[in-house]
Amino acid sequence: MTPVCTEAQQRTRRIGAFVVTSPVQEAYARALREGLSALGWIEGKNIQSDFRWARPDPDKLRADAASLVDLNPEVIVSGGTQATTVLRDLTERIPIVFVHVADPVQEGLVQSLPHPGANITGFAAYEFSIAGKWLELLKEIAPRTTNVLVLAGPNPTWRTHVKTMQDAAPLLEIQLTIAHVKSAAEIEAEVDAFAKKPRGAMIALPDIMLSANHERITGLAGKYRLPDLYANVQGLGNGLIRYSSDWPDLYRRAATYVDRILKGAEPGDLPVQQPVKFELIINLKTASALGLTVPPALLARADEVIE
Repeated sequence: MTPVCTEAQQRTRRIGAFVVTSPVQEAYARALREGLSALGWIEGKNIQSDFRWARPDPDKLRADAASLVDLNPEVIVSGGTQATTVLRDLTERIPIVFVHVADPVQEGLVQSLPHPGANITGFAAYEFSIAGKWLELLKEIAPRTTNVLVLAGPNPTWRTHVKTMQDAAPLLEIQLTIAHVKSAAEIEAEVDAFAKKPRGAMIALPDIMLSANHERITGLAGKYRLPDLYANVQGLGNGLIRYSSDWPDLYRRAATYVDRILKGAEPGDLPVQQPVKFELIINLKTASALGLTVPPALLARADEVIE
């Protein structure tokens, strides 16, 4: 059914989008536009969307955010904790709808999930328990694993994920090595050092910088034959396993809050929403190269299997 066009949609409205840079960043932009279109907001007809890409470099991140704020859009859709935190510091006036932020309360973006307050609300990336699930999946696909390297980038949400994994690790008989990295060189140094440990595996936490170095990380995992899991890369490449919320779905759902704000709703009155769709992707080619046999029950749960 074609959406009914309201008075609020008669004139062209301007929104901004500060979307995390990733191998499939266009999928996020497309999902947001699809969500808006389904609600009657048609690009070039009654809405204008200005996109900026949130890059790993802190100075460029802030400059790009500032350039978007200077356009004075009526609402900004923001992807990720780092981008949203920068925008929060730049404007208390423009409504912000965030997408895939891990812990919006802990990061000081909202007062609470039911009552965000101020000018920010949105769609959270994960239930807090997901970090334990990442360890469980690695252990299920590579049962002999006893050492896990956790790559944590500048994204401050590593605190929530690491605490959850530290609680879960003893139950799985896993020893964690937490590596805080800020560059490609530091990634290589940490993986090189960790590779000396027996029965190792690796997890890359959600982070703009880690996503930008995804091919490098999967290459190191292949070099040292480390089973590897990724938490936020859309598209697995040569990695072994990915488990995360469905980020394009979050962008699509974010359009509903953009619609409500453009029609007069206050962001502080819109409760933070949790993800409802998750994706499990398994790369059988990589599993074979590592000498791993993926349990049939795990394959049956996968949303996508790369052969």
